[in-house]
Order: sequence, then C-alpha cells, then structure tokens
Amino acid sequence: MESGPAIFAGAAFTLFGAALLLWTGVRVRQGEPVALGVAPRPAAALTTLFGAAFVLLGIWCFGRL
Repeated sequence: MESGPAIFAGAAFTLFGAALLLWTGVRVRQGEPVALGVAPRPAAALTTLFGAAFVLLGIWCFGRL
C-alpha cells in the first residue's frame, strides 16, 4: 500500500528534475537567459543544482520501495 505514493513521488521528482536539467542545458547552449533579471552563470548553476537534486530525490524515492 505504501509503494504507490513512493512510485508517484519518485516519478514526479525524477521527471521534473530531468526536465529542468534538459531545459537549462538547451537555454545555456543557445545563449539565452535561464532566468530573467538574474546573472546567467549563477542562474545556470542553481538550476543545474536543483535539477540534479530533484533527480537524486526521485532515485531515493524509488530506492525506498
């Protein structure tokens, strides 16, 4: 019964983190701003950090099964 929420949370965190990493990579590669009104390097670094954290959190949720 408890594996259902863990699967949902793991999938949500992993998909969001992967999408955030993909979006950040595309924006940086095209030379576009990652966040409006923020310096490009700190914005890219923070979004990469948070994207990786969400992917790791999703993997951790899957590991709890």
